[in-house]
Amino acid sequence: MRLLVLTDRAQARRPLPEVLAAAVDGGARWIVLREKDLPRADRFALAEEIRALLGPVGGTLIVAGPDPLGGDAVHLSATGPVPPGVSLVGRSCHTAADVDRLSTEDYATVSPVYPSASKPGYGPALGPAGLGALAARTSKGVYGLGGVESAARARDCLADGAAGVAVMGAVMRAGDPAATVAALLSAVSP
Repeated sequence: MRLLVLTDRAQARRPLPEVLAAAVDGGARWIVLREKDLPRADRFALAEEIRALLGPVGGTLIVAGPDPLGGDAVHLSATGPVPPGVSLVGRSCHTAADVDRLSTEDYATVSPVYPSASKPGYGPALGPAGLGALAARTSKGVYGLGGVESAARARDCLADGAAGVAVMGAVMRAGDPAATVAALLSAVSP
């Protein structure tokens, strides 16, 4: 896993399922469903739709929040408890203290690496060196998130010690999500 694609239908230039289908066509295999404002039934239906996109390519849906919506993979806030019955757990981290608390998680996102168009004013940006310093504090896979809008930025994250990158806006706002994902994957592939 080198690339996580996070959803945000508010930023998507087309209906979210269309954007995600294109992202999968471009090589995305790990999608994190956010959309926490949706009622559970709607979010569950969306999760099932995304699983149907990912199933044929062996992909994985990770659900942001403690409710895996019928799956077994979750991405949690910095301090949220790990729910029972899940087999893959990710965690959002922003500080050294957050990273130091990692224990049973499988991976962590660290943000923001760069100023983020998705969350303007959120920060300060860590930069690739700051990301690398936090990645060095744990044996867990760390994924740079926030402002990773280009292949060059993705490469810089890996060069400084990240296991991969997590992107939201770059894919959601892309005119061609498949090409954007393919370029990012090319940048982070060994």
